[in-house]
Amino acid sequence: MSDIAIATSSQPEQVGLFDRALRRVASLWRDMASAVAGGTEDGIEEQMRACLDGRGGEVSARNRAARLAQAYLSADEHGRLEFLRTLARFDSDPEAVARAIERVKEAGHDLAERSAAQAQLRRALEPPRMRLLTQFTTIPDGVKFLVNLRAHLLRARNGDPLLAALEADLKTLLANWFDVGFLDLRRIDWSSPASLLEKLVGYEAVHRIRTWRDLKNRLDSDRRCYAFFHPRMPDEPLIFVEVALVEGMATSVQRLLDQKAPVLDPREADTAIFYSINNCQRGLDGISFGNFLIKRVVALLSEEFRSLKTFATLSPIPGFCRWLDQALVEDPELLTEAEIEALLKAAPELPALPAPNGSATAMAGSAAMAVEMPEGAQALRRILARRGWHRDQELAKVLEPVLTRLCARYLLAEVDPRNPRRARDPVAHFHLSNGARVERINWLGDVSEKGMRESCGLMVNYLYDPARIETYHEGYVGEGRRPAATPLRRLSRGWA
Repeated sequence: MSDIAIATSSQPEQVGLFDRALRRVASLWRDMASAVAGGTEDGIEEQMRACLDGRGGEVSARNRAARLAQAYLSADEHGRLEFLRTLARFDSDPEAVARAIERVKEAGHDLAERSAAQAQLRRALEPPRMRLLTQFTTIPDGVKFLVNLRAHLLRARNGDPLLAALEADLKTLLANWFDVGFLDLRRIDWSSPASLLEKLVGYEAVHRIRTWRDLKNRLDSDRRCYAFFHPRMPDEPLIFVEVALVEGMATSVQRLLDQKAPVLDPREADTAIFYSINNCQRGLDGISFGNFLIKRVVALLSEEFRSLKTFATLSPIPGFCRWLDQALVEDPELLTEAEIEALLKAAPELPALPAPNGSATAMAGSAAMAVEMPEGAQALRRILARRGWHRDQELAKVLEPVLTRLCARYLLAEVDPRNPRRARDPVAHFHLSNGARVERINWLGDVSEKGMRESCGLMVNYLYDPARIETYHEGYVGEGRRPAATPLRRLSRGWA
């Protein structure tokens, strides 16, 4: 579902949508800004200090905030970075913090005095920039402005401790404001406003929506699309999920999205397939909604269609080919003797390895690497370097058991180098942490260019069993256990 965390929409589309949205309020911001006393020649720092001083009441404060927002949006990239650095410098006063700490120490065991001292310390620690950020919420589309401000910070903060601290403060504010308890769950269908449907097309990053007909197909009677919205951003989806109501567990995304396929009566469906989840707002990265969204949608669909017995995903495996490229070089025992024999028989007439290009489908290594690599690994690389290999039935027959076994190992045994309790694949981590079980690997489930490049065409079903979601969630989050169907678990251990 980046399929989730994965599927954060691409920046060009997000920026375009954001720019069009802001044009609706730009003139209003300019009108508000023009009402501020003082010339436009005031520097950004002076404007920020005026906002913090709070002279003139609430109306003046809103106008000053609008003036600052307008200044940021009208600046070029360099000007925006300077704006953010200036804002970041409004940090806590170290001397005030030190005095507050001393007062806490001096309070001793006196409960009343200690409570007052700690309250003073909390106030001293809060940087003035937090108050400035909060003031932006008073202007039209101010919350959306802050969400996109953080998106810019996420791109620009590298190596800059001031920007990193500002980004952390803004994330704290947004996490509080976007608590799931404040969000509205709404269904998006073909009768939704055209502006919202356009955003759906722009934000879809898992399986691109190519045409309006394609979109209409995804919103037909046997399909559902749900999104979370925030009351202060009523026209902007935060995250959405696309669901297909089908008979049996889907194995191919191309068949699932086939526009010529007959429409199923949803009352006859026994399975709900979550085939795409997209985070729409880059500025809300790290603030999780996906687990709540899936559980809420499962509850809604269960209530609407009593015939539904199975809730599962049809998910990509975006990290598989990257891991396989590395493992073929580093692990001489990656392939079994039987697999090596079959690959060598299938590969002798294929051309030598091409020059490396970073593509997992090419599986191309340097000549030096090829010499050091075991014969079986070289054979597998040669086969996968052949364009359209999946259409050769003989090659596909050889590769299916090899790649399926390796994929099972990748999903169930390989760990994130930064955290040994996390699955290496980001989509697997997302679903496992939400309480799903790895149910089935689907051979050639996605034969698109992207699917072949990222996962050799493999896809996976994650099963959401309402009765066991919490158990699976606690086992994975607490102990790193990865629940899986028995055949997959056996396959990941190298025996069937």
